[in-house]
Amino acid sequence: MPNYGYHFARAKGTAIRTVYRLFLSMIARSDLPKRTDIPVNVVSYCGEQTLPEAVASIRSFLKHVGHPKQFTVVSDGTLSQRSTEILKSLGSMISISESQQWLPKNLPAEIYPYLSTHPTGKQLAVIMSLPLDRPTLYIDSDVLFFPGAGDLVLRLENPTGPALYLPDCRLSADERLFHNELEKALPVNTGVLLFFEKLDWAPAICRFLKIQGPPDFFTNQTITHLTMHVSGALPFDHRKYVLQLDDQFIYPDRYASPSLALRHYVNPVRHKFWTTLAQSIR
Repeated sequence: MPNYGYHFARAKGTAIRTVYRLFLSMIARSDLPKRTDIPVNVVSYCGEQTLPEAVASIRSFLKHVGHPKQFTVVSDGTLSQRSTEILKSLGSMISISESQQWLPKNLPAEIYPYLSTHPTGKQLAVIMSLPLDRPTLYIDSDVLFFPGAGDLVLRLENPTGPALYLPDCRLSADERLFHNELEKALPVNTGVLLFFEKLDWAPAICRFLKIQGPPDFFTNQTITHLTMHVSGALPFDHRKYVLQLDDQFIYPDRYASPSLALRHYVNPVRHKFWTTLAQSIR
């Protein structure tokens, strides 16, 4: 029997996203309740294809977390001028930069082709450059924030280590970079990372330079995973900071609730990003 709930949810998500994209300029300029200023920089990575998600994500952050000192959207090189203007209209703290501006310095020359040309390598270059001049939150463009995101402000006020990371629901990695099975424990997802200090990326970069063959989609995440664990970073509370796939084939969003801080809607559950957003703005 066909899974009608799943297919209806996907169709509904696509329809909502289509309408949202049509009205992006108007939505981006619409007012949000004024929240308090928070002592954090936020950096997000975005391309033309994910512009609707980026607008919705940023608005959910401003609504449920507050106004950061600076919110930088890093373009993957595909953002049009119109899209750039839409993003800037979200607030005076929004700035746009190109990924080439985020290349870390003083690294082995062999890694720069990956960091400057590979889609996920460019994202890694941004992550490696953090934090900026204060605690810095990195988020992908497909992250939605919820009323419980005030918890993030508490994490900022009470840092417990050099960084915090979003725990993944399963290991998605370039396994060529692992030396043993123990290193695969507590998988890190690069969709949400909070930096309090600069991390030492050298050990993971050394491993990268020794692998055979080209990088794959998860090479950047694996480098980040290794660096987070070597540096003593800690996971966000998985009950409030969610990345899950176990509700992919059912109609409702199993995790969306007022107590949730955020959810990273990776590709298999991306349709729930839109169905959940529609419910939250009724």
